[in-house]
Amino acid sequence: MTQRTDITLEIGEQSLEFAIDPALMTKYINALTPSNKVAPANNLLVNAIKLEHKEQLKPLLANPMTVIQLAGALVEEYAPTVEVTVKKHSATPND
Repeated sequence: MTQRTDITLEIGEQSLEFAIDPALMTKYINALTPSNKVAPANNLLVNAIKLEHKEQLKPLLANPMTVIQLAGALVEEYAPTVEVTVKKHSATPND
């Protein structure tokens, strides 16, 4: 069951179309380390970009901060909205 999500990012005057699926996002997250963020972000962008927009993306990959911003926008848009509440437990032990 592969759910692909199409995402369009507007960068200046151009629109870039990406296709993200759970496998691609998992690969990106698993590649992130404290000292390695740009390479996984770059790989996410290159692997998710639709073929017809690949040439438009290439110049944007030259600046690592642009790479991080674009990947961040994809991740933010791809992430589902889930409401999570942490239930606090009592500090006193039950007998």
